[in-house]
Amino acid sequence: MTRFGRLRYCGILSLLLLIMGAGQNSSYGPQSVPAGGNSSMDVPLRLIAEARQSYQGVADYTCVFVKREQINGRLQAENLITMKVRTRPFSVYLYWHKPAELLGQEACYVEGRNNGSMRAHSTGLRGAVGFISIDPRDPRCLENSLHPITEAGIGNLIDRFAERWQEERLINKTVVRSAEYDYDKKRCTRVELIHPDNSGRQFKFYRSVLYFDNASRLPIRAENYDWPRAGSDPNGILVESYSYAGLRLNVNVPAATFEH
Repeated sequence: MTRFGRLRYCGILSLLLLIMGAGQNSSYGPQSVPAGGNSSMDVPLRLIAEARQSYQGVADYTCVFVKREQINGRLQAENLITMKVRTRPFSVYLYWHKPAELLGQEACYVEGRNNGSMRAHSTGLRGAVGFISIDPRDPRCLENSLHPITEAGIGNLIDRFAERWQEERLINKTVVRSAEYDYDKKRCTRVELIHPDNSGRQFKFYRSVLYFDNASRLPIRAENYDWPRAGSDPNGILVESYSYAGLRLNVNVPAATFEH
């Protein structure tokens, strides 16, 4: 790695450590949302509607994307990725910094181009040929990811939760808690949805937690947990977590970023 590359990596890693500490140091715990004759889903649905409205004003953004996922029953190492997104046409560029074995891996996708394929650049000997075209849902792409690149980014996150939460409003079994919280040096609304009763198997996760930045109204972190098992954490088992750290909106990401 070049000296510049090492400095950039250390800077991003320092940012990650600062961000991870920010949420943990908050003194604000979740409080139950009073029913008052209204649906428990009123607050989450309002927050996700505001996020969708705010996202309409986003042309592009950059961030440090931090993801951790459970794949085939094993919780994977944390991935630290530079992410650049353009909303129209939907375009994503990813560059891996962690884990070490993926350092330098790149992926790029532009909606409507390359016959629907993404462009990928692997590490090691496989990367010697440069970028190659591959179907986003190719099993090789999903060996280390729960979602294809076509589902990446904040806009897709909003869509997934908006659809799911509309369904939960009809089911009317969700326990909702909400509180003010500090995350990534931003004042957020932390909303937690819990599904203690899954007898009808209507729910995908036991618990979901989203952090909405109060300034931008956008979700900047999401967590999903499986139901707790005997001897495990009563708050559930982490299935996936996604953070959009150091988010910068409408920064005019160069078109060349997505040309690979």
